[in-house]
Amino acid sequence: MTEHNRQPAAKAEEVLLLIEKLVAFARRSDMLEELDVDAARNALLELFRFDAPYEGVLSADDSSVSDSAVPLLEPLIDYGYSIGLIEEDTTTYRDLLDARIMGLLMPRPSETAAKFRRTADQDGLVKATDEFYKLNIDSHYIQMDRIQRNAYWEQPTPYGGLEITINLSKPEKDPKEIARLKTLPQAHYPKCLLCRENVGYAGRADHPARQNLRVLPLQLQGEQWFFQYSPYVYYNEHSIVFKGAHEPMAITHSSFARLLDFVEQFPHYFIGSNADLPIVGGSILSHDHFQAGRHTFAMEKAAVETTYTDSSQPGVTFGTVAWPLSVVRVTGESKQSVHAAACRLLDLWREYRDAEADIFSYTDNADGSHTPHNTITPIARIKEGWYEMDLVLRNNRTSEEHPGGIFHPHAHLHHIKKENIGLIEVMGLAVLPGRLKDELEQIAGYLAGERVIGPELQEASHPLNKHAEWLEALIAEYGTELSITEARAITEAETGNKFLHVLEDCGVYKRTGEGAEAFRKFMISAGLTAVSAE
Repeated sequence: MTEHNRQPAAKAEEVLLLIEKLVAFARRSDMLEELDVDAARNALLELFRFDAPYEGVLSADDSSVSDSAVPLLEPLIDYGYSIGLIEEDTTTYRDLLDARIMGLLMPRPSETAAKFRRTADQDGLVKATDEFYKLNIDSHYIQMDRIQRNAYWEQPTPYGGLEITINLSKPEKDPKEIARLKTLPQAHYPKCLLCRENVGYAGRADHPARQNLRVLPLQLQGEQWFFQYSPYVYYNEHSIVFKGAHEPMAITHSSFARLLDFVEQFPHYFIGSNADLPIVGGSILSHDHFQAGRHTFAMEKAAVETTYTDSSQPGVTFGTVAWPLSVVRVTGESKQSVHAAACRLLDLWREYRDAEADIFSYTDNADGSHTPHNTITPIARIKEGWYEMDLVLRNNRTSEEHPGGIFHPHAHLHHIKKENIGLIEVMGLAVLPGRLKDELEQIAGYLAGERVIGPELQEASHPLNKHAEWLEALIAEYGTELSITEARAITEAETGNKFLHVLEDCGVYKRTGEGAEAFRKFMISAGLTAVSAE
């Protein structure tokens, strides 16, 4: 990102007032207890190189105290840059100072965890997560001012309303920063963005500061795990549940047990895991983790098309879900029974082969080893007292025709989405790259007659070159005489349809008669009997 457009740095007296208002905000937001106020003020004075505080009188109830730290932080960071607290006035360095400032107002990690447990015991778990989520927003760990910039709309489809977001909240580095980062020595601490050692870490140019991060300890299957909120919040109360030990992602029987343990402890949240193989997995495969939250995705609302049962597991139902990807929904009152049923399907799918459906579980390598291809993206929740697991069947094979993945967005969709389709997208929420905001606006301009297609569109350097074929198809269908409002609505709808096609590409069993029959064949191979079809 380019250099920040900052105002002239505030004068010393103005900075002292900003510090006082920030302390008052932290007290009013319950980030600080009364006994903490003096220490927090003094820490900020030291950071900004002052010996004494603001001389006026200001209380937490003062009407001039902001409801957010953001309008106070911006001029404080400007001043910090002017006195050399950060070496560059870029988003990367401003964020480092932002977290450093707010970290001085945070309770200790043990105090945060104790307060959470106390609130959960006295007022219930929902109140405890509400308070913890608010702390993450007030501390500017979750930067709601950026997240609110994200574009968002719902796209009607035969499967329900898909959610489409264009991610503008995650800062992008400018080319100069990227080039500079390549020259930095390789760092090994923390090992990754999910390690517990991130709590309180000051950060670097190539690693975000986390002085304002707080996590909660959990026990899942007798192991140490931690709960935190995502700083990017792609949906309500977007959470990350990560293992205490830095161990790679793995989808196993134990994974399913941990997911069910979590929803038993947090019944108002869902939880899911990215798959554990490249192409169909998430962006961080090196550290075992899940994602959770309080949000209802379109996939959860999708109906079961065919219900299956097994007389050996009378308390469990299995259903194939009306969804672009291939989903088996396992439901039952007993946590143990649902776990056993899910594990049974995982074991079967890991080894499952159906050449007619182009599904192969392994590739045999020249050295005698085998590369696995079948895995599952699992999601767990509790609904009306029943345990429910959605098991999304995944396969990461590639081919000459589809080198990026046979069950991955195909090349003609890469101008919209080419990244891995992970847990969030699987459930029906598209997280599209920020570049699309300006590109879609330009495309709308062509449909509204504000721009005319010329030969420059065929040049690789043109920002719409990747969309050229799509743009020509849109013009052929809709013309160039729309109002700009109509044109924007059409570009959004057509982008939403592209995401639907992305999900359809990822389905191992296509939404055709042949695909339905192949899916039925898999279910029957598990020893299940179809008892109803919607």
